[in-house]
Amino acid sequence: MQLSTAVVQDAAVFQAYVSKTAAINPNFTSAVDVSRALTQSDTIAPEQLLRGEIAYAAIAALQDPAYVASVRAFAADPTTRQAMVARILNYPGYVVAFQGSNTAAGLAMTALGPQARKLYDTGTAVKKAAYDVQRQDWSKQPVSDRPARLASAKSAGLANGIAPLDDVARLHAQAMGEQPMPLVHADMAPPYPPVIVRGLALAALAALGEAGDNNLIDLTPLFSDAPTATCLHTARLNLYQCLAVSRPNYEDIFCLGQHVLSDNGQCIMIAAGLPVPADVVPPPPKTDAVTTKKAKPKRHRK
Repeated sequence: MQLSTAVVQDAAVFQAYVSKTAAINPNFTSAVDVSRALTQSDTIAPEQLLRGEIAYAAIAALQDPAYVASVRAFAADPTTRQAMVARILNYPGYVVAFQGSNTAAGLAMTALGPQARKLYDTGTAVKKAAYDVQRQDWSKQPVSDRPARLASAKSAGLANGIAPLDDVARLHAQAMGEQPMPLVHADMAPPYPPVIVRGLALAALAALGEAGDNNLIDLTPLFSDAPTATCLHTARLNLYQCLAVSRPNYEDIFCLGQHVLSDNGQCIMIAAGLPVPADVVPPPPKTDAVTTKKAKPKRHRK
């Protein structure tokens, strides 16, 4: 069993990003709170978020002993193993034929679901706060240094995060079967979305001992999925556009709730083959001008 340290690092970054971003407190009391929340959420590039999602799915799939055993049956003979590796790399969907792939896929989907839902639910709460907070005068004041705030968001969107060493060690132990991952087993029938299939393929290569640091270049194609990449990049671009036109602080809150939290949560749900909540998203709260201290907050139609 082998899984590259870089792959485990991406999985740990994904998990740490979701935990940290989903922990944003929607009870904003100042512009500093809003700025801090935006900074807290701007810590990972969309490409790494996608790689981390696939890596996290693979570690979850490795928790299925039947799937691992079915794959490792081909590992004893070097010629057979290499032929199997080539087949998986050329056609990741082949892994669905392995015994236990249905439960391994269920574990991957079960692992990603709560991560995505945490982001989405926090986004819903933050978007609500964009309306509720207008009762506070500070929320209607202009955002401080808007160009620098936008530049900071764009810079963060190009960065690769680094996970704490303890998180990496824990996920590595889970991938190697040394420590169980706390998941509820579920049997999911195919077809599976590409992110889940790629997670299963990566898990299979790890079980074959062909997903270590020396194999990282060969693994690169497994970390791509055009629809999910487009979804995550669109969320990021929409955040930039939202921040570019946002003026009062409460509009920044809406940008955070919609384009960082809810949008990314939806992207991960869709990639994991999970239903997206049918919530009605209200339009961004807008105002014609910054209101004065004595003015009443403007009401908006939802």
